[in-house]
Amino acid sequence: MDYFSTEKISDAMTMIRSKSGELLYLVEGSKSAVLIDTCIGLGSLRALVEGLTKKPVTVLVSHGHIDHAIGAPEFETAYMNHRDISLYQSQCSVAKRRGYAGAGLGAEAAQIPDEAFIPPAPDYAFIDLQEGMCFDLGGIHVDAYAFPGHTQGCMVFLIREERILILGDACNNATFLFDDVCSTVTEYRAQVQELETRLVGKYDRVFVMHHIMEVQPDILSQMVCVCDDTIRGNADNLPFEFMGKKALIAKKCNERFEREDGKSANLIYNPDRIV
Repeated sequence: MDYFSTEKISDAMTMIRSKSGELLYLVEGSKSAVLIDTCIGLGSLRALVEGLTKKPVTVLVSHGHIDHAIGAPEFETAYMNHRDISLYQSQCSVAKRRGYAGAGLGAEAAQIPDEAFIPPAPDYAFIDLQEGMCFDLGGIHVDAYAFPGHTQGCMVFLIREERILILGDACNNATFLFDDVCSTVTEYRAQVQELETRLVGKYDRVFVMHHIMEVQPDILSQMVCVCDDTIRGNADNLPFEFMGKKALIAKKCNERFEREDGKSANLIYNPDRIV
């Protein structure tokens, strides 16, 4: 299976798309490179990256979920916020990854041999990724910002010279906020507003990590409004179910999570975890 494809964004950035729709970002400077996220550890992501750059590569993992962190052990050096270590460890098994692949690829996933998955590495030694860390790649700087909510160790990245903010799953058109590891809607709203304040004037474009690459640049402001409507009981509340868990979608959208009103931000939340 050809599990990955690539798209050049700029001289410094390449987007890597998995067959199941996850988006990863390779950022290169004159000295080194970073890879943001690693998908589920299916196929050799390292071989693909080594075909794209000869510079030394450091991995930055946005959070510990199965579709973002599990491929990291293919690489010598990877950073992830340690608040998500137990989440990562709980999702390493080939059985869980095969289940995730099946949800995205359907019958095609049954044809994938076990050896196509990299071995589980629950004890992989992630370096703790912290707020304020800056990765100087040579003419390109990648700044890490803490953004707990989707998970408690969730991080986002500013590609400073490109003026691109990579929000990943932390804030997108289908932000999952209904699991046990998530913040309440009220807690999340405070984090959105705080991040927006810290990043004023620093970016022009916003990228996420599932299916579509780019969303509207005012998505953080939009998300504050979505949270406000949810907290006040004014959300549209479409029913939603994922892997046996029931939740509500805050704003009306189609099956691709495109909002009816054309805006980017949306929230999928647990009505028992608003305050």
